[in-house]
Amino acid sequence: MTLETKSTAKSFGGVQGVYTHQSAACACAMTFAVFVPPHAPGTRLPVLWYLSGLTCTHANVMEKGEYRKAAAEHGVIIVCPDTSPRGESVADVPDNWKMGCGAGFYVDATETPWARNYQMFSYVTQELPALVAQHFPADMTRQSIFGHSMGGHGALVAALRNPGRYRSVSAFAPITHPMLADWSAPALSAYLGTDEKAQRAFDTVALIEDGARVGALLVDQGTADPFLKDGLKPELLDTACKKAGIPLTLRMQEGYDHSYFFISTFMAEHIGWHAARLKA
Repeated sequence: MTLETKSTAKSFGGVQGVYTHQSAACACAMTFAVFVPPHAPGTRLPVLWYLSGLTCTHANVMEKGEYRKAAAEHGVIIVCPDTSPRGESVADVPDNWKMGCGAGFYVDATETPWARNYQMFSYVTQELPALVAQHFPADMTRQSIFGHSMGGHGALVAALRNPGRYRSVSAFAPITHPMLADWSAPALSAYLGTDEKAQRAFDTVALIEDGARVGALLVDQGTADPFLKDGLKPELLDTACKKAGIPLTLRMQEGYDHSYFFISTFMAEHIGWHAARLKA
């Protein structure tokens, strides 16, 4: 698979790069960021996937997430995909930030006009990992995943639907039950139709209720997050995990909001938490 390098920069002894390729899954050009920490020649490094939230591209966490110092210290590759397909031929709702470009919700859409391009679940769990394995010094037997908001939802769903793939999963302010949240339910219905079974396959709480399991979870949630009650609903994840016997560390962080000021504060802790499991 051909990869075009858009930019590279040295940081904390490693290389922060931005790359573009033609995606078969999304039928358009896709851009993603990769940080490769300093390492000895021939060394294969564990991979940590970061999925971003609504309105974001690959660049938001790259510019504001402050992950490179911790990634360099722990020797972990960080991969940051885009959140949706993009381009003139890609279906979009320009005046709605909760649907279309920037709002792929990490699902494989089945409905017109979305199905042609919005195959983000396949993209982040199949196509992009194959590309990373081909072009970077990645040890694909050691992968973990985390994300923020819509990306937290995506990370949790990816782990629940791929048991054994990821050694660990964590999230910042994840959308825990997107079928019931005001800012995600319309998009799920548009992308997947109104069939409840189809939507439950991309809903963290529903997947746990239906028997999907992961190991320990780490979730940070700000108490001053304006989306806390209506959109994120961490108490529903807590209840589902308790019923399922899934160890969940849910940390309600006093006074923090939904922004990258919140994410960057706890980023190093999440990377360290994943690194311990990636190197176990």
